[in-house]
Amino acid sequence: MSDSKYVLGLDYGTDSVRAVLVDTATGTEVSSHVFYYPRWSKGMYCDARVNRFRQHPLDYLEGLEGAVKGALASGPKGAASKVAGISVDTTGSTPVAVDKQGVALALRPEFAENPNGMFILWKDHTAIAEAAEINRHAKEWGGEDFTRYSGGVYSSEWFWSKILHTLREDEAVRDAAWSWVEHCDWIPAVLTGVTDPAAMKRSRCAAGHKAMWNELWDGLPDETFLASLDPLLAGLRERLYRETHTADLKAGGLSDEWAGRLGLRPGIAVGVGAFDAHMGAVGGEIAPYSLVKIIGTSTCDVLLAPSDELGDTLVKGICGQVDGSVLPGMIGLEAGQSAFGDIYAWFKQLLLWPLTLLGEQPGLDADAAAALEQTLADRLIPALSEAAAAIPPGETAELAVDWHNGRRTPFANQALKGALCGLNLASDAPRIFRALVEATAYGARLIVERFREEGVPIKEVIAIGGVPKKAPFVMQVLADVLDMDIKVAKSEQTVALGAAMFAATAAGLFPSVMEAQKAMGSGFDTVYSPDPASAARYRVLFEKYRHVGDFIENNLTE
Repeated sequence: MSDSKYVLGLDYGTDSVRAVLVDTATGTEVSSHVFYYPRWSKGMYCDARVNRFRQHPLDYLEGLEGAVKGALASGPKGAASKVAGISVDTTGSTPVAVDKQGVALALRPEFAENPNGMFILWKDHTAIAEAAEINRHAKEWGGEDFTRYSGGVYSSEWFWSKILHTLREDEAVRDAAWSWVEHCDWIPAVLTGVTDPAAMKRSRCAAGHKAMWNELWDGLPDETFLASLDPLLAGLRERLYRETHTADLKAGGLSDEWAGRLGLRPGIAVGVGAFDAHMGAVGGEIAPYSLVKIIGTSTCDVLLAPSDELGDTLVKGICGQVDGSVLPGMIGLEAGQSAFGDIYAWFKQLLLWPLTLLGEQPGLDADAAAALEQTLADRLIPALSEAAAAIPPGETAELAVDWHNGRRTPFANQALKGALCGLNLASDAPRIFRALVEATAYGARLIVERFREEGVPIKEVIAIGGVPKKAPFVMQVLADVLDMDIKVAKSEQTVALGAAMFAATAAGLFPSVMEAQKAMGSGFDTVYSPDPASAARYRVLFEKYRHVGDFIENNLTE
């Protein structure tokens, strides 16, 4: 124990941040701690009716301190003095407006309650119109199509769409914003004490996948392109960044201030940040042509390909392909679904609505009603899964399309809506739930087909995240629909483990992330194999799903 060296991986998710303390010699996850964002948990600054989802920077800063201290407190005695490095992953694209000192605007008193001065969460779709304009302009302006390494379609979930929407909507933010910073870049800057936005080390992962950064055009999109898109963007390019950095590199050393706040040694390595899916793919032991599916409220799918083998292939309709976004020297290709577990959660809330109503009735015991609602909420999805699993594929006609939160891949379109069809008077909750589960699996297969249509092979599927660990019915349907084995990573904290691997590399404990991966990987504990009969049936049903989806896209899009 006395010779152990530790690193910390911080995983900033949608609802919470988790810190994991890892022994670099074995990859053992020594301790961990989860901090739930207090403002987010209250639904503050969000409005689902208009697709606005914002997070206050104080949630992130309080979470940073709470999660790290909690992990150290539950770890071995003296572990803090043996921590060699720390790396951070975040959701994305989750940018924030900052002033000249790199302060997120919501940390200034005049913007403390202004959602436009906060981090614009990945799932925020307020910029649908701006994304459409970017796509039109990229094709029509007469110069380089800056979306071509972003799958050819720019999304409302991404950096430039969100910036443009905010600049148009809020004059006060427009006047105060000097620059914009991704969450995965801001936390390392805070930890290292870097206040100048121009000096912050920007993530290759975030810049390449969400901000149209590419070496071919000397960094970010051309100033002429941006200014002609909207004059509000004029001059912003030079206040952002030119260089980007892979996550195996140091962003700097831990500042004295944050060393004191966290109880760590000053100067330890702080790695360059990246997105959760990409670091999670490394934690899940991604290899060339592995498809790693990070499955939770939504999905992010990451595929790795050697650059010399991928060559000039451009996969249309995905979320970008970027040299070094996952592992240095290889091309990371990203795709994903805008809703997965969120769809099951939506259906659960739909079924629980009568209890919610009951609890609001005067004269009833509100506490007892709330307790009953919580008990049923905890039992509902497992019970639905058990009942749905007893229904053979295709036995009934219910069919769903999983675009409840728009479609991320293939060909991002956040204006699309979900659907449920084939209903009859025998359509009960388990049958509808099964149709929703199948729809999310069909959405996953659309992504696999998109890669294959471009000649990119998928040799294996690896699953990480909350759903693979706790939803065997969902995972079996997914294996049947994909007609492929799905390996589930053993680690409960695969994303944070990936961040820890990058921290160990940034600290110089391993010569490369691949070596860290070999030493610290946890392996796999479950494999879901397709049932041949179900897989054959799903090949037919998948084509029906595609047909219904085409109808929705061509006739029912707002």
